[in-house]
Amino acid sequence: MKAVIFDLDNTLFDHTGSADAAVRAWIPELGGTPTDALLADWFAIEDRNFNRWLTGELTHQGQRRARLHDFLPLLGHPVPPTESAQDDLFARFLDLYRTNWSAYPDARPALEVAHSNNWRVGVLTNGSTLQQNAKLEAIGLADLIHVVCTSESLGVSKPNPESYLKTCALLGTHPTETLMIGDNPDLDVAAPQAAGLTAHHLNRPAGDRLTDLVDQAVTDRHKN
Repeated sequence: MKAVIFDLDNTLFDHTGSADAAVRAWIPELGGTPTDALLADWFAIEDRNFNRWLTGELTHQGQRRARLHDFLPLLGHPVPPTESAQDDLFARFLDLYRTNWSAYPDARPALEVAHSNNWRVGVLTNGSTLQQNAKLEAIGLADLIHVVCTSESLGVSKPNPESYLKTCALLGTHPTETLMIGDNPDLDVAAPQAAGLTAHHLNRPAGDRLTDLVDQAVTDRHKN
């Protein structure tokens, strides 16, 4: 291996934890009571509308407005009548979300192991360039990453094979020399494998640690 590409959300960056804390703090401001069911609804709404952005049906800001249209009625809260007012309301969630941004404890150590083996390090994420780079800066990982590729910057999203191949090209490595690690079995494992990369699934609920996966890749390299 000469390079490793990491997914960002729920791989290096604790998106679920950050968003969960933000929504639990936001719901009382909207007149509701946080429950696990409401949190599950929030994440389902997020996934559905975020995918509408990835397919080009909505703009990035449009998917945020769509999330308000889907979520606020669950709280009995009126949807603001103008897009400007909707954007202002969603900005409150974003403030709370940013306040709770955090890296997983194993993220920086895993990146440092990659660097210690002289690997190029990339991030490939389905997200907006501005926000995803801001996350990496805020959680203190940006200095260890050579290339950040987003669906917005590449013009294609995971699982399109071009997203993986373009990231390899920017890293200066061949797909067969490149490892992908992420939490999504389809986007971060099956699809990059089909594009010619090696890929490992990070299953955090099962107890997987990022450092263990990188260490294993290093061990495998020395065996070959």
